[in-house]
Amino acid sequence: MKLFGFWAAAVLCLFGAWEVNGILETIEEELFYTEASASYYNASKAVYGNNALLVGLTLIKSAAAKGAVCLDGTLPGYHWHRGYGSGANSWLIQLEGGGWCNTVRACVYRKKTRRGSSNYMEKLLAFTGILSNKPEENPDFFNWNRIKLRYCDGASFTGDSEHKAAELQFRGQRIWSAAMEDLMSSGMRYANQALLSGCSAGGLASILHCDEFRDLFPKTTRVKCLSDAGLFLDVVDVSGGRTLRNVYSGVVGLQGLQNNLPRICINHLDPTSCFFPQNIIGNVKAPLFILNTAYDSWQIQSSLAPPSADPHGYWRNCTKDHSKCSASQLQFLQGFRNEMLNAIKGFSNSRQNGLFINSCFAHCQSERQDTWFADNSPVLGNKPIALAVGDWYFDRAGEKAIDCPYPCDNSCHNLVFR
Repeated sequence: MKLFGFWAAAVLCLFGAWEVNGILETIEEELFYTEASASYYNASKAVYGNNALLVGLTLIKSAAAKGAVCLDGTLPGYHWHRGYGSGANSWLIQLEGGGWCNTVRACVYRKKTRRGSSNYMEKLLAFTGILSNKPEENPDFFNWNRIKLRYCDGASFTGDSEHKAAELQFRGQRIWSAAMEDLMSSGMRYANQALLSGCSAGGLASILHCDEFRDLFPKTTRVKCLSDAGLFLDVVDVSGGRTLRNVYSGVVGLQGLQNNLPRICINHLDPTSCFFPQNIIGNVKAPLFILNTAYDSWQIQSSLAPPSADPHGYWRNCTKDHSKCSASQLQFLQGFRNEMLNAIKGFSNSRQNGLFINSCFAHCQSERQDTWFADNSPVLGNKPIALAVGDWYFDRAGEKAIDCPYPCDNSCHNLVFR
């Protein structure tokens, strides 16, 4: 973990930071969380060895005719490692994360990165964690068809508009549809079981698109969804404002999300509220598993205590390292945990849904091998995340695990930022 912290810091220094409307964005907001950086892969090889599975990028040629393009108009793409044996007809779709862009300026900046253009995407991605092809690293999904759908729209695969003057295409919903059509025609329509997953902004997307995914398949197909670090909360920040709500309002308005947000929510709440998962998880019909830390590192840094809400830097050390938090700061963070538990109360009452809420300072635990399934992985009830998700998916056990408050869990892999 010390090595991981070193590389996290190195990547942050390499790529710098970008602040838009008070929300601090590294060029990729979750750069070193999602294992989506070439620089981080060098670190992952040092940690996990040199035998990580590298999977090539496939551009979706049919997307252009549908107007399903990245922010800069380039083709979207995915990485696909084909299933085999007992998993040949099983499909796992992993939606990539990477924050959002809420202003023209931020989106123009973003379209010159891998988060807005396939021209800048890595040609090879390492498949680890839930995407690993090794049974000892990924016991239930290792031989499935595993697809990583790249994220290049800036609105969790949900927008549908454009800004002609800035030459921006907001076509996330079309990218989602084009990718699903392409994969269905490539064999996914024959799936006997399927799982839609995602991390961070991709975790939010997996909630928003869960029922659409379910509707692609016959009722006889086992279809479920997993949201990892996607439970973004509409909460008050340390200055008394609502930083993330302001950002979401910009995303919704700029990228034209209103028509693609869940109708049952839009009928009684404003569109911005319907981009917050707490207002939509209760109405998702398909089985849904929420994997989240109670002290989500990204939300602490960019929603609860971003620089704009903390101009004097009182929270700076705390947001980088939880051991530097004062008693009053920890009390504030316990309040955040309580809000998260309140947000999932109704959701947890459904027998078909699953939960794994651990009391760690982390973000995205399904794609990193050390947190998904390893000898010292985080556990709840002595069960690591991979086994909890697998038991829930295959109905081997009901999974609704909620950790006691910090600092009770000594199995956490807490992130520390230098």
